[in-house]
Amino acid sequence: MSLFDAAAFQAETGVSRETLDRLAAYEATLRKWQPKINLVGPSTLPDAWRRHFLDSAQLLPLLPDGVRVLVDLGSGAGFPGLVLAIMGVPEVHLVESDSRKCAFLREAARAAGASVTVHNKRIEAVASIATAIAADVVTARALAPLNDLLGWAHPFIQDRGVALFPKGQNVADELTDTTKYWKMRTERFDSRTDPTGTILRVSGIARV
Repeated sequence: MSLFDAAAFQAETGVSRETLDRLAAYEATLRKWQPKINLVGPSTLPDAWRRHFLDSAQLLPLLPDGVRVLVDLGSGAGFPGLVLAIMGVPEVHLVESDSRKCAFLREAARAAGASVTVHNKRIEAVASIATAIAADVVTARALAPLNDLLGWAHPFIQDRGVALFPKGQNVADELTDTTKYWKMRTERFDSRTDPTGTILRVSGIARV
């Protein structure tokens, strides 16, 4: 596989030089912190621009027009939420239970000049902030089965917003399982970074 670096990311996404510089500051912070905290799988770090940055950036065209507020659940190292904030989503909330990862997220956001709100909370406890945040979009990457994701996302978006979830090759089974508990509209998009991956865009979410 050919090297996919910052220049390749810019060619693929068309981001401005300024945005690329901010993403590069994020990437440099990730490399600096990775030896202290296991932020991403060590084997993925050499290909971070493809495996993490492009994997997150590919969600941007799938966001609804006029999106303002985005909540990223289980943010970890900030993918995809922090990338989407740097690329222009106005208000981004990063929910992460690990206080060390929250410290990283704040430092990475500072280095990249991104205005985000970091919530050091367990996913199961997000109801306490959901009442105060009317999100247009909820994202989560490599976090949990779809049924669980919808249960966590629903307090933020109800039936008015959209959820975007990158999923692997078992997405069909997850969808079948989930229809027992949820009514929803789903759209599927091929992942640009994983030949077996799918991005689910879910709307009209309501409990059965």
